[in-house]
Amino acid sequence: MESKIEIVSTVKVQFSADLYKIVDALNRTLKHDDMMFGLALDPEDHDKMVFTIYRT
Repeated sequence: MESKIEIVSTVKVQFSADLYKIVDALNRTLKHDDMMFGLALDPEDHDKMVFTIYRT
């Protein structure tokens, strides 16, 4: 069985040391609704982070 992950939305936001806590809470709360959230440091601008919403 093949699972497909679809990107729903991506947005760049200002870096915040605590933003991962929100992403973690979203992942724990909405995993049963086939939603997943990601957070990464923007490789081009280390003052920004890339927040991504996925449908699994």
